[in-house]
Amino acid sequence: MLRVLNLSLLILYPIAWAAPLMRAGVLPLFGLTEITVLSGARALWASDIFLALVVTVFAFIAPYLKTLGLALVQFDILGPRALPALAFIGKLAMADVFLIALYITLAKGIGFGRIEVAWGLYLFTACILMSLWISWKTQQIRSAQEAAA
Repeated sequence: MLRVLNLSLLILYPIAWAAPLMRAGVLPLFGLTEITVLSGARALWASDIFLALVVTVFAFIAPYLKTLGLALVQFDILGPRALPALAFIGKLAMADVFLIALYITLAKGIGFGRIEVAWGLYLFTACILMSLWISWKTQQIRSAQEAAA
């Protein structure tokens, strides 16, 4: 079951990256623009290379690398000693969700414009949390197997 959930993340992450995280607009009378992880990263590459690199690592590389690494552990291709490193990579991916939430909170607190949270933020957060849970359960199972051996 954990293998299936983990492999499903390989499909869900790209969907979450393309899904709208939020809708933002300057004034309530005008339409709102949908912002996705992909569109945000694309805009950053045009304006701030360092921040674009950070977002690329946190939002794209870390979650996908962790999911692939965890699949290798689950299929006994990679040893269980890799699990602590994979857990650390998962925490990096969670930092991206925190940053997005912080930006939304700051923008709403300023009161300039309008921001609505969209379903993609929930999907992206659920993917990251599911990945953390899968990693934790895999590590628990591996520890129990080593203790029994």
